[in-house]
Amino acid sequence: MHVAVIGAGIIGVTSAYYLRQQGFEVTVVERNPGVAQEASFANAGVIAPGYSAPWAQPGMPAKLLHYLFKSEAPIVFRPRFDLAQWRWLARWLAECRIERFRRNKARMQRLAFYSRDCLHALGQRHGIDYEQTQGYLQLFRTDAEVERSAPARALLKEAGVLHVLLGAADCRRIEPALVEGTPLAGGLHLPEDETGNCAFFAKRLKDICAEQGVQFRFGMPVERLELAQGRIGRLRLREGAMAVDAAVVAAGVDSVRLLRPLGIKLPLFPVKGYSATAAITRPENAPMISVMDETFKVAVTRMGNRLRIAGTAEIGSRELTLRDAALGTLLRVARDWFPGAAAYAQAQFWVGARPMLPDGPPVLGTTPIANLHLNVGHGSSGWAMACGSARIVADLIAQRKPDIDLDGLTLDRYQRRRTA
Repeated sequence: MHVAVIGAGIIGVTSAYYLRQQGFEVTVVERNPGVAQEASFANAGVIAPGYSAPWAQPGMPAKLLHYLFKSEAPIVFRPRFDLAQWRWLARWLAECRIERFRRNKARMQRLAFYSRDCLHALGQRHGIDYEQTQGYLQLFRTDAEVERSAPARALLKEAGVLHVLLGAADCRRIEPALVEGTPLAGGLHLPEDETGNCAFFAKRLKDICAEQGVQFRFGMPVERLELAQGRIGRLRLREGAMAVDAAVVAAGVDSVRLLRPLGIKLPLFPVKGYSATAAITRPENAPMISVMDETFKVAVTRMGNRLRIAGTAEIGSRELTLRDAALGTLLRVARDWFPGAAAYAQAQFWVGARPMLPDGPPVLGTTPIANLHLNVGHGSSGWAMACGSARIVADLIAQRKPDIDLDGLTLDRYQRRRTA
């Protein structure tokens, strides 16, 4: 049975791996010249199941308005005359209620914890080094931020996630490189969470897949999916067609274009994120644990001999252009906590479009078209959820029962809403 995977980001590559493990003939089709070229390329690298949560949460709409006219902001809203944008925002606002937030967070955590187990098993099996570091430290600049973290800490406790609320001195004990001059009221330490280089992992896994017989066709955009007798029969490519027995759409934000002609309408919208990568020049001043600045929602992660500084969520602009204010915020946070640690003036910058669904969890598995499957909508949690999502989709195609409950993780949640 020949399965085509559309997309070679971290979601597509892991999908190809687990499909091959199930014995399928697999071809990955990717419009870019290599793997992990878009949202997977230079993200924060955080694998934090304990902190996995939807962006739609109580208080977030007020924050969006608060930051509307600020130059340095973790959340940026750029209104456009774009009907899809306003429809997405309306659905997102409806998901910001506390009961929906708790439900969506539980769904995301269920998948993220499973995915971390899958990642560890895969990494150990093949000896993959992806510049991983252990632990995650959320930094609070003010006492008010510590107080506002109480509901999140309550949810962590409810979920059984190991976490410790620390004072400033203990934060600096865990991460001695934190500079003394920047205000620090405390921190939240999640010792079981981790970080790693998503693109490195994707490239190594691509090589493993190729060794096992997976075919990769790069620089090959898929123009459309062609139906034959109610099933996907071929992929129409720019240079011909490819016959398939089944297809997995893992094409990020481009998935909307491919699915709409088939009557599958997902409220998927690009939310931009930025990162800076700078060479470490003074290792003793660079962090050994990943930290996240709560004020600016910026993560600073050590990846080998480089620092990755990532953050900002920007809604509205579809153009992948670098915005100076966002880049300035990233570098400010890095210099606030780790001045002199890296060559910040020579940093390389990146912007990517996260494929975000308004309620948070991705959509996995079957569709009304029997041999068409989805692995889309992971937002900023694609790296954290990739291995688990891919294994679930491969199990479904192989007609095996997945290891976790899929309630709220499939297309059914949108189909129910349409017919209600």
